[in-house]
Amino acid sequence: MNQKPPPPFSCTYTPQVPALLHGLGCSIALSTYQAGKVVFLSAKDEQSLSQLPRNFEKAMGVAEDPETDRLAIACLNQVLVFRNSQQLAAHYPKSPNVYDAMYMPRAAYFTGPLDIHDVHFDADGGLIAVNTLFSCLMKVDDAYNFTPVWQPHFVDRIAPEDRCHLNGLAMEDGRPRYVTAFNQGNERHSWRANITKTGIVMDVESNTVLAEGLAMPHSPTLINGELYVLTSATGELVRIDRTTGEKEAIASFGGFVRGMSFHEDYLFIGLSKIREKSKTFGMLAGELTNNQSGIAIFHLPTRSKVGVIQYQSSVEEIYDVHVIKAKRKPNIINPKDPVHADGVTLPDTTFWRQPSKDGNDQATK
Repeated sequence: MNQKPPPPFSCTYTPQVPALLHGLGCSIALSTYQAGKVVFLSAKDEQSLSQLPRNFEKAMGVAEDPETDRLAIACLNQVLVFRNSQQLAAHYPKSPNVYDAMYMPRAAYFTGPLDIHDVHFDADGGLIAVNTLFSCLMKVDDAYNFTPVWQPHFVDRIAPEDRCHLNGLAMEDGRPRYVTAFNQGNERHSWRANITKTGIVMDVESNTVLAEGLAMPHSPTLINGELYVLTSATGELVRIDRTTGEKEAIASFGGFVRGMSFHEDYLFIGLSKIREKSKTFGMLAGELTNNQSGIAIFHLPTRSKVGVIQYQSSVEEIYDVHVIKAKRKPNIINPKDPVHADGVTLPDTTFWRQPSKDGNDQATK
């Protein structure tokens, strides 16, 4: 007897996960370019989770500016910026008094298909992104498709050739500090030749290689002054000495790790399935035994795995994971959803437009 396929976005999770998110008072945003979604995961209570999938074409890096309550999402051809309105959330016509945050679209920067990976808000409130196609860091603004602000010393010119697969960015004091790349190549797609042994971490300030010999590094993150990266091809969390470049494997997750966020001693780490039919990534299938997609939760002080979310459908690859702090049940409205035009925010008040039967629309606070 054939089993019915699981419903979209079916997932299982260990009992600790809802209790942990509930106790931390936070939610998780994950991006999956494979499914074209950003998914918000929140605790319903201490026993169960809720999900809110939203359509975003080739969703990659997710950034947050807590001071202005903004989110940014890197997509196929654009970077979208959203701003939270608690007032709109409270009076959301479809579900009033359900959400504690409502991220509404505020700006779209049309970059073209640059294969943008990580994105961050900087100290000035602007956006810095990793432009993987052109092997550089870029400023996101309305002047050009992009403005290059930094490139590795071994890349001799800005060209659309994905020379070293520059992908991850860690900020310090609101400025770019460390990046990850798959090699030190200066030719088109040179990184594909030996992806498991040539990865690097670079110091942006000095434009020098800090650590090398890494297996597909992603998601550099500074935590309490210490530098961590994920080596996707070995499934490991690695600490990098910021002075010597010495590497220490902190934990192994057995799967393709990418996407990492830290909150209150806990790391939330993305797990992706292996592209077994891929010429470049298929070789990893025999090396990584945990061929699942989801999120692993790791307690850094004790170096212990404390929970996991595992998808049975829809989500096969995760790019970014971001903890949304102090928001128990956020919502986000895609600009392609017509409802975004119904929410109106002013400096001191908000309105939802309510269509009426006689055609004369009304606005309610």
